[in-house]
Amino acid sequence: MNQTLTGAPPLLRAALKQDARNIGPWIVLITALSASSVLAYGWVFPGVPERRELQATLGANPALSLIFGPARDLMTADGFNAWRAGALGTFFAALMAIFIVVRNSRADEDSGQAELLASGVLGRQTRLAVAMIMAALASVVLGVFSWLVTTAFGGGALNSLALSATFTASGLMFTGVAGIAAQLGSDARAANSIAVATLGIAFVVRGYLDASEATAWTVWLTPLGWLEEVRPASGNNGWPLLLALGLAIVLAAAALVLHGRRDFGLGMIAPRRGPARAGLVASVWGLALRVNRGSLISWLVAFAGLGAVFGFLATSVGDVFAANPAMGGLIAAGATTEAGLLFGFLVTILQLVGIIAAVFGVQIVMRIYAEEVDCRVEPVLAGAISRAKYLASNALIAFAAPAVALLIAGTVIGLIAASAEPGVSAGDVIRQAVATIPAVWTIVALALAAVGARPAVRLVGWLGVVLTFVLTLLGPLFKLWDWILGISPLWHVPNVTATAVDWSGLGGVGAVAVLFTVVGFAGFRRRDVI
Repeated sequence: MNQTLTGAPPLLRAALKQDARNIGPWIVLITALSASSVLAYGWVFPGVPERRELQATLGANPALSLIFGPARDLMTADGFNAWRAGALGTFFAALMAIFIVVRNSRADEDSGQAELLASGVLGRQTRLAVAMIMAALASVVLGVFSWLVTTAFGGGALNSLALSATFTASGLMFTGVAGIAAQLGSDARAANSIAVATLGIAFVVRGYLDASEATAWTVWLTPLGWLEEVRPASGNNGWPLLLALGLAIVLAAAALVLHGRRDFGLGMIAPRRGPARAGLVASVWGLALRVNRGSLISWLVAFAGLGAVFGFLATSVGDVFAANPAMGGLIAAGATTEAGLLFGFLVTILQLVGIIAAVFGVQIVMRIYAEEVDCRVEPVLAGAISRAKYLASNALIAFAAPAVALLIAGTVIGLIAASAEPGVSAGDVIRQAVATIPAVWTIVALALAAVGARPAVRLVGWLGVVLTFVLTLLGPLFKLWDWILGISPLWHVPNVTATAVDWSGLGGVGAVAVLFTVVGFAGFRRRDVI
């Protein structure tokens, strides 16, 4: 064996054993996304009339194309599965691969575990190679498991195989992306940010091209577009998978080359030097701002970019609404004009932006516990800082940052949409963004309650984001009862342009957010700090 990979087999076995519990849930959840689509299709759309209505309303819906991609065939269970699980499945498979690679390469350097391993018989490239092999194996297992389970639940063998292969291909490509990001970032957090940002850009570009019905060749501008061209259940083309495999090999090789030229414990992008004086860090409020400064800047810039993308997208969907009036009932119930349909589309877009903003806020809340695990909280609390004040300094940022992000995105969307569509008011779009903020705060407050009171169940915060996404964007599609849809805080956000706006639901959502916040503070005051 090449000396640069000395020690790979035993390290791979040990790492797989240790990380299996982190990898398993990703495989199960992505598989469930596919299998549940096949299983639910016959129940929700039992006859041809229901399926024709589904095809007519969703087939050309730009808001859903942005997230799920083009709906090529909604008349069959396999075609519905390819639409509902295709784009999301490839996205989550890529996330899984990114986290596996960074967690088992740069994160080990940050914790000191890599230095301990390097003191044994281990080649220079072994750790990164093992991390990428783990991600590749997880991607392959995901593809095989998803194919078997989806087929068992009634999916066509060939159609399900094509769809599951796109999951594997996405994981393999972003294994290489994560490998490169691990060499560029100054630490594991920076590496994750670079890789996830790359994935996010690829997903948004893919969504924009699909929703705006861009020229066919533009689909090749993003690797996720390549996977769309596999066309599961409506073509089953295998050759785009070969392109994805080739790209994965090239990226993995590049990552290994960069790893050989990088200093241990450092990234190729050097971190900024700290300030010569304490400045804002002299107070606990400034410390919280300083800890989150990098992510705040990155996220707020990203929201400005999302606002521009969604704003330009809104200006291009007028013709789609004019040609497909049937979708009006889905996007904007009660809208009778093109302007009303367009604003309904913007409401859906702002709901999506709100979910992304909730991810931003929950990430900041989770940083509270990450700082605690890294033993940085106890020294702060050892001084004249109360627990309530420390938590409040971080909670303030966790609530304020998503609100500012929503306002930035809403303002950009409104200005761009209003400049091209006279029937849309920028002020209305901004007001709709403001109305969405309390719903986002409720999701963030749920995460705060978990981290503050019982960190062992902190994943509840992320489950809140996922559940909100599912109920808000997929709940109406499956004709769920209102009381189930009402679990999503975004369901209670009214359309501010309605004739009679009902704010009572939003008031209830705000009260729940306050309750969760109180639980978080009360729990943090009583529990042990690591």
